[in-house]
Amino acid sequence: MTEPGSGPPLRHVLAADQFTPELIAELFGSARAMDSRLGGPALSRLHGRLMATLFYEPSTRTRLSFEAAMLRLGGQVVSTENARDFSSAIKGETLEDTVRIVGGYADCIVLRHSEEGAARRAAAVSPVPVVNAGDGRGEHPTQALLDLYTISSELGRLDGIRLVMVGDLANGRTVHSLAQLMASYRGVEMTMVAPDPLRMGADLVASLRRRGVVVREADSLMDAVGEADVVYQTRIQTERLLEPLSQDEGERDRYRVTPQTMARLPQGSILMHPLPRVGEIDPAVDADPRAAYFRQARNGVPVRMALLAAVLSA
Repeated sequence: MTEPGSGPPLRHVLAADQFTPELIAELFGSARAMDSRLGGPALSRLHGRLMATLFYEPSTRTRLSFEAAMLRLGGQVVSTENARDFSSAIKGETLEDTVRIVGGYADCIVLRHSEEGAARRAAAVSPVPVVNAGDGRGEHPTQALLDLYTISSELGRLDGIRLVMVGDLANGRTVHSLAQLMASYRGVEMTMVAPDPLRMGADLVASLRRRGVVVREADSLMDAVGEADVVYQTRIQTERLLEPLSQDEGERDRYRVTPQTMARLPQGSILMHPLPRVGEIDPAVDADPRAAYFRQARNGVPVRMALLAAVLSA
């Protein structure tokens, strides 16, 4: 049997604005072909290639799905799970020097860092491709791609999506990247639901509107879900807040998904979350077929397989 295609060649993967609908369609075609082979023998497309995962922040899904993707393509992995504490960074080595060194060991670097813009800094000096696996409050382009793949797979379209984003829209890098990807499609409407300190940045909202997206704000999730195709819930990024967010229980409930929220969500819609969740989705919702977040997490493997095959074939 012929192996799935590798998709279009890429160099670095740094931001959502690199991806046109045409490029996304090619990548998703490759991802679907690879998805159909999961559970079978590993592919050999990246046999002999080595990926380094360099994570300065904790991660479960992103790091393991990248590593699973590389192994399923027949490649190998070297990894540091907490490079901030268990690398030469603790001795004062700069990110740039670390990347130059690791780039001499591996064929690509998957980087997560606490500082916005770190991935671009790394790409500027790296001898090998750099994939941004999240940079502070900035972007998380590969998460946005798997989110888009999930919407496409679950709903069968990307045009005309009514997307409700809820939670920490100021610090959540996943919503920043997903909003930019969704803006490339026709007839998209977005409703932003967040406490005042956590609203989406004005510059990004203005950019979305310039691209033709209808952007609204709502005071509570219950006000927004009645006509939603997708509800994208996020956790409060407490590690990025300068001051603790002061919310009483009633205030938190305005942004929480409960069985009562799901009763107002249309039957053909889906609920997503990049995970981990920390109370913003009632576990009683998990059994609802519209709860797509665990399927969403699984989609990280085929999408990242397609990306790695494209990056390492460039």
